[in-house]
Amino acid sequence: MKKTIPTFKTDEEAERFVDTADLSEYDLAGQFVKFELRPKDKTVSLRLPEALLNEVRIRAQRAGMPYQRFIRMAVERALHEPKSSTP
Repeated sequence: MKKTIPTFKTDEEAERFVDTADLSEYDLAGQFVKFELRPKDKTVSLRLPEALLNEVRIRAQRAGMPYQRFIRMAVERALHEPKSSTP
């Protein structure tokens, strides 16, 4: 039986794991593994309606990530979408 991927608290822990582990020993089937390795050096304050923030938190929880990371990923996806011909 293959091992499961451990949970990491920091990017450094994840980097150390990937650098030293024999990944062939781990069960990677059906798992989504994402490492955030770029530093986050700016803070943004954003006011949202309570209902919208609650929905963001619910969706982030379903995705298994903190809600702030979920918001950041949504912004990144929006910026990487192909541009439409209409403004």
